[in-house]
Amino acid sequence: MAHKDEITKAIAAHGMWKTRLTQAIESGKMDMPVDTVRMDDQCAFGKWLYGASLDAKDKTSLQYEEVKKLHAQFHQVAAQVVELALNGKKQKALQLVSFDGEYTKISSKLTASMSVWVKKMAA
Repeated sequence: MAHKDEITKAIAAHGMWKTRLTQAIESGKMDMPVDTVRMDDQCAFGKWLYGASLDAKDKTSLQYEEVKKLHAQFHQVAAQVVELALNGKKQKALQLVSFDGEYTKISSKLTASMSVWVKKMAA
């Protein structure tokens, strides 16, 4: 799969996380451990991002570094939401996923950065 396709697919997959997190907040349950959510190299995009598909030139680009940083932050905040949800702290978890919450801000930055990277990539 072309790099652009991987990133586009990842934008959609990470966009779906808000639904998963909202469900976790409402139910107090999650289908994976918090520690797994926290790891940015375990989702399909993370495996691709850290894997051998990208060459050294790709991995030294400013776009790669920015996406990698934001992707790690995304997983940290998502794990924080899950942890709060599993501990019954719904209001704090909801604050993070609210319109101006930390999760929403990081998610938006990640999506924007991925979109810029796609535009700058060669076919």
